[in-house]
Amino acid sequence: MSVTPTIRQSQPFLVARDLASLRDAVERLFEASDAGGVMDIGELMVRSLGIHGQLRWRHKDEQPAPLTAQLELAEDPQGSRTLTMEWDGQPLLDDVQEQLAWLGRLSGARLRQLAETSRLYEAISRLALAERLQRALYAIAEQAGAGHDMPEMMRSLHAIVSSLMYAENFYIVLHDTTTDTIRFPYYIDTVDTDPPPPDQDMPLQEMLHSLTWNLLHEGRPMMGSIEELGQQFGERFVLMGPSCEHWLGVPLLRAGKVVGGIVVQSYRTDTHYSRHDLELLSYVAQHVQTALERREAHLELGRRVTDRTAALREANRVLRQQVLQRQRGERLQAALFRIAELANTSGSLENFYTAVHQAISGLLYARNFYIALVDEETESLTFPYSVDEIDNVRPPRVHGRGATEYVLRHGTPLLAFPADIDRLVATGEISHFGASAVCWLGVPLVWGDKVMGVLALQSYSLEHNYHERDQELLTFVSYHIANALQRRYADSSLKQAYAGLERRVTERTRALALANRDLREQIAERERVERRLKYETLHDSLTGLPNRTLLLQRLEQAMQRYIENPIEQFAVLFIDLDRFKVINDSVGHLIGDDLLFQVGGRIRACLKTRDVVARLGGDEFAVLLEGIADTGKAMVIAERIIVELQTPFRLGTKEIFTSASIGIALSSPHYKQPEELLRDADAAMYNAKDGGRHRAAMFDERLRREALSLLDMESDLRHALSRNEFVPFYQPIVELADGRVAGYEALLRWHHPQRGLLLPHDFLLIAEDCGCAEAIDWHIFEQVCKQGMKLIGADGFISINVSGRHFRSPDLDQKLLALFEQYAVPAQCIRIEVTEHALLENPNQVKQMLQNLRNHGIGIALDDFGTGYSSLSYLHRYPFETLKIDRSFITELPVDDQETQGLALVRAIQVLADSLQMKVIAEGIEEESQRQALMKVGCRYGQGFLFAMPQAAETWLGAVTPPRRT
Repeated sequence: MSVTPTIRQSQPFLVARDLASLRDAVERLFEASDAGGVMDIGELMVRSLGIHGQLRWRHKDEQPAPLTAQLELAEDPQGSRTLTMEWDGQPLLDDVQEQLAWLGRLSGARLRQLAETSRLYEAISRLALAERLQRALYAIAEQAGAGHDMPEMMRSLHAIVSSLMYAENFYIVLHDTTTDTIRFPYYIDTVDTDPPPPDQDMPLQEMLHSLTWNLLHEGRPMMGSIEELGQQFGERFVLMGPSCEHWLGVPLLRAGKVVGGIVVQSYRTDTHYSRHDLELLSYVAQHVQTALERREAHLELGRRVTDRTAALREANRVLRQQVLQRQRGERLQAALFRIAELANTSGSLENFYTAVHQAISGLLYARNFYIALVDEETESLTFPYSVDEIDNVRPPRVHGRGATEYVLRHGTPLLAFPADIDRLVATGEISHFGASAVCWLGVPLVWGDKVMGVLALQSYSLEHNYHERDQELLTFVSYHIANALQRRYADSSLKQAYAGLERRVTERTRALALANRDLREQIAERERVERRLKYETLHDSLTGLPNRTLLLQRLEQAMQRYIENPIEQFAVLFIDLDRFKVINDSVGHLIGDDLLFQVGGRIRACLKTRDVVARLGGDEFAVLLEGIADTGKAMVIAERIIVELQTPFRLGTKEIFTSASIGIALSSPHYKQPEELLRDADAAMYNAKDGGRHRAAMFDERLRREALSLLDMESDLRHALSRNEFVPFYQPIVELADGRVAGYEALLRWHHPQRGLLLPHDFLLIAEDCGCAEAIDWHIFEQVCKQGMKLIGADGFISINVSGRHFRSPDLDQKLLALFEQYAVPAQCIRIEVTEHALLENPNQVKQMLQNLRNHGIGIALDDFGTGYSSLSYLHRYPFETLKIDRSFITELPVDDQETQGLALVRAIQVLADSLQMKVIAEGIEEESQRQALMKVGCRYGQGFLFAMPQAAETWLGAVTPPRRT
């Protein structure tokens, strides 16, 4: 509103009409209900006073408008604002200022009254709310201690919360953190038609990302509409159940952990929850959690009291049973003691039976009791003791079909009532029974695994019946009675046996004296045999020298002395006779055995008394030299033995010469077992044989390194097969005229992980010794079959080397053919190279296998031709297709056109091959002059470094033309 105030200078202060209007305005001013009403009435009073201006509320930090005058009239205590009079800036008269000051005082008084009234109303409201809250908390605490059941308590808590806020839709959720499950003990919802059962636990993950799940995981109060909560949680929000208008939930905390929550929700658009409701429900939730815990504790205490009462009641019952059992056991123990005591007394049997009856009477009703025993001599049944109300006298009788005989036959107790007796009679088990008894109980008396009698009780009165427990008790007592009876009967028979025993003891003593003399003689003979066996166990039966076992024992003792005192050095000599097999095969084993006997004597003669010479087997001997100061002394003794064995041996009419090779191993701290010394001495002996025999060699570090290297090589060979380290390298076989590749020879190579690429001569002998050479060859054959067709295409061939070892297998040809068929390799593309050595062992078998391979189209080449013993004799016997001239002939070819012996041999081989219609391949061509010389004699094919080095298949597959050296 925009006005331009005008200050009238000559207007009178008040007239009567204005005074009445002003009084009415003042009354209305003090009746105004709020600050807005005060300002409205103040404007009316300003107009009544004839002042032209505008009243407005101005905040303390608000600046006045330009070209406008202001006058503060009154301050509002309820807010930081002031009731201000604004006009156009002309100065006011004194009477106008006085009137405005009066109006300000009235307005300020009314504003202060309104502020005080508002403060009182707020205090009253807070007091009422606090009173309601206090009553609610009292009611919650009262519910915790009341005797209501859990559903009724939950309904009461719902009613209490409803008295504080809108809680028509209300539920409580409890979270078990150990099993990560939740339960809704109370759930009231006016819209949800499928509420969760109150007594059913469900996994929390089934409500993943629901509002309840977020409440339990966040552990803080949550409030808002579905849209607001969805924006708050983003992807971690999934609506489950009906959509509500507003939702409020607070967690239940125990020791800082979330154990549940209380939720209220509104489906009404006009009902939302406020921050005050959130704080109020959070405060109430703490007391609800306390009430729930107290209620759970009260219920748990009740359950424990109930369980404890039941346990005490059961314990009391068991204790009473134990007391009764203890009393029964004491009576049983007293009865058994009495029976055992009776067994050792010397009284009559009649007194014994009477005392047994009295002991049983202390346990069971035994007014009618008898004992029946079997007389084995007369095969009758006797009754040595019987007390009965009706049948007191029971004469002996033969075995019949009574109840007593039933127990004797079956050897088991019988508890029978009249119905049971009738049933047994009907089945024929019992044909007669004495006086009719209400209950009959009989148990067998057993000793020596035989039923020798019956112990029987019976009752003629309905007041006294026997039960299964009485049967078990009487059965247990019967064992002791049977033992007592057996002992009483045994005592009498024992006395009779003593006399006969003394007589037999005398006779037995005389027989034992004679047997003792024979036994001493047998012991002496056995000791002599044991000494002989011990000697034979530790000595060689042929030479009488110690054997390996005794030598190892002495070696172990020497090693122990050396460890304790390193000065006590010793040496081991390993002796092997040279050419002993030739001697043994030529003159016979008897003379060979005589030679070994004399050799042992000569070796013994070269040693000191404390030294040990042993025969290890065959023509091998070993010597333990003790007290060796240096290696020179051991070598001197070894040379002495060699010289001694050079002297001819006179064996019958023959004079035999022999020699020996000796290996020496000296004591050293690194030896841990005596076998290690023998092993190293054996290695040194083989080194002596390799050096020319008839000599001695010392085991040194070089031999040790060679042995370790050999072991490492053997280990690497076995691992190389599993790691596929063996590969074929291919060397081209070319036509000498133009260098065109006709085929390839597959050569073995080893990609050693440490030593690099190894050739066959570096490892093949070791592979043959350790037995893995054949496996390596088959590994190479398989790789050649995989790579061959890519390498040669439709034409050409690949040669593989088959050693003589493979021809020992009678099905080699079948295995090769199966391998070629497996990889679809045409037979005409494979050529097998064999050496003359492979043809020597079993010529007929080798010929048959080669002929079979040749019949299937596989080419056969004779490798290293001309280096064997009888090469020409093989050419017409075996199906060879190709001859390979050994490189030793190629190196002898002349560098010019002169005629040499090597050229003549090559020409002769070529002429021979041409006459037999065989192909010739020259190996090892390294010079151009050799190629020219071979072409002049008519050789068409060759291979060697002149044309190409052996390379892996990948090299040849990637090359346009094979590399060629010029």
